[in-house]
Amino acid sequence: MSHSFTSLASVPVDVSRARVHEEGWQSWSPSGAYPLTGRPYRPTDANWATVCYRPGVTAPAGTFQGEGLLALDPGDGAPVRLWAATDPAREVPSIRLTVTDGTAEVSADGRVKEWTGTHIQSVLADWAAALGLAVPRPAPTVWCSWYEYFTAVTEDDIHENLRAMDTLDLPVDVVQIDDGYQSALGDWLTLSGRFRSREGMAAAIRAKGRRAGIWTAPFLVDPASALAAEHPDWLVRSEDGVPLHAGRNWGHDLHVLDSTHPEAAGYLTEVFRTLSAEGYDYFKADFLYAGALDGVRHADVDALTAYRSGVELIREAIGADAYLLGCGAPMLPSIGLFDAMRVSPDTGPHRRPEAGDYSQPGQDPAEFTGAGRQWQHRRLWINDPDCLMARPAVETRERWAAHVEATDGLMASSDRLLSLDEWGVTTTRRLLAGAGR
Repeated sequence: MSHSFTSLASVPVDVSRARVHEEGWQSWSPSGAYPLTGRPYRPTDANWATVCYRPGVTAPAGTFQGEGLLALDPGDGAPVRLWAATDPAREVPSIRLTVTDGTAEVSADGRVKEWTGTHIQSVLADWAAALGLAVPRPAPTVWCSWYEYFTAVTEDDIHENLRAMDTLDLPVDVVQIDDGYQSALGDWLTLSGRFRSREGMAAAIRAKGRRAGIWTAPFLVDPASALAAEHPDWLVRSEDGVPLHAGRNWGHDLHVLDSTHPEAAGYLTEVFRTLSAEGYDYFKADFLYAGALDGVRHADVDALTAYRSGVELIREAIGADAYLLGCGAPMLPSIGLFDAMRVSPDTGPHRRPEAGDYSQPGQDPAEFTGAGRQWQHRRLWINDPDCLMARPAVETRERWAAHVEATDGLMASSDRLLSLDEWGVTTTRRLLAGAGR
């Protein structure tokens, strides 16, 4: 895509009352409405700019920028105006807004269509509804291992919480094993030393009358993995021929699986068919931004086409009945591919994000972006506001629980259940029981 910007409109505004909605690139990118006198959230770290924002598309200082969507409430009683991508799954222009002497100047580097409405959230909802997608399936209720155990989760931890769900009478449909069961990113079918049997774990969950769920980051590859060592030709390359750098996390540099390579595509299919055959039918696919990074792939296709075809491979492998949750995903290019979608950065046991960067874990950024994307719920997918954490050690747990409940989205508990006090158990039970009402 060209980054030459074309003027779209000059709009008189009441600077003291006007607001502008920026739509971020992916799940973790800050999204929401700002006063024109405010400063929009921007990356505070070069690595986070790659992992959590739109790489290579930096907004100049003093400029508001939406990726595929930007809405303006002029604040003077005039209609809200929305500029939206015309083909959002395949072409996502950056849309910019600057203000000079009481006039908002709007420009874009690609094709957009203009909409009008009465409120920012309602005009965004109207745009989403006009896409004509099928109403998404209700989400199951979930227990997830991540926010208690992180990558140190063990098979015994899963068994303990499985028993506790019965003891505490919690209406959990899906028990989802998160990051930590696998030996390395990319080596999804090789267990870490903390798990004995992935198939046995699924059988134990199902024996309790619950569904088995599992986490992957399907487009990420650890350079130290067996996959990277044995199949270097399966990796997306940069223009100079080295493996594309997808940022850094878990203390590792990250590479990208080239899902357009026939053998890599076959491996991706094998992974998900195997997990499905073992009894898993709820899949959280995370760090999906990597699949949409620009780079040199086996097939001569653009990055968004490669991304969508990679996710379609996963869906075909798990079957139409399995539930697919996306996370860290480019938002507009994911339309029509997922049952549910994370619509905010990670939450955390704390309020404030590191370095004040609203793409980073924390309850404040998760609430800001989660509320800003409420218009997507039940129109594009089921919104995932991220997990409830109700244990006593969680800062402002009451406020976080109120936000999760208000979204009416995917309800997932992520505590060691036996560490919950009376308030924690009661709140967890109420939110799970009320899910989807």
